[in-house]
Amino acid sequence: MKSVISTTAAPKAIGPYSQAIEAAGMIFLSGQLPIDPATGAMPEGIEAQTRQSFENIKAILAEAGCTVDHIVKTTVYLADMSLFEAMNEVYARQFGNSFPARSAFAVKELPKQALVEIEVIAVKA
Repeated sequence: MKSVISTTAAPKAIGPYSQAIEAAGMIFLSGQLPIDPATGAMPEGIEAQTRQSFENIKAILAEAGCTVDHIVKTTVYLADMSLFEAMNEVYARQFGNSFPARSAFAVKELPKQALVEIEVIAVKA
């Protein structure tokens, strides 16, 4: 069975999907855009947008009883690979020394003209 995970501490889904799904002890988070759930706005710049995406991820994980320490895989979507280095600096600070597996891609365009979108898979211990 699966269960839907939802929190008002992260932006509502902007389409027909869930913020996250838990199944068999695994948490699958939908891609998180850098939308501030309180204002609906996106910050300027890749660093601020990466931080906001992680704030949203942390809020959803908390609702599931997890932290970033439970993340085993991330996928990072960038509006342009020239943003990779700056995103990577913010990304690295989220995990300490225990990094999950990761893929990173540049895509043609992200929803709402975001510069970054991050999805994660976490496992409850």
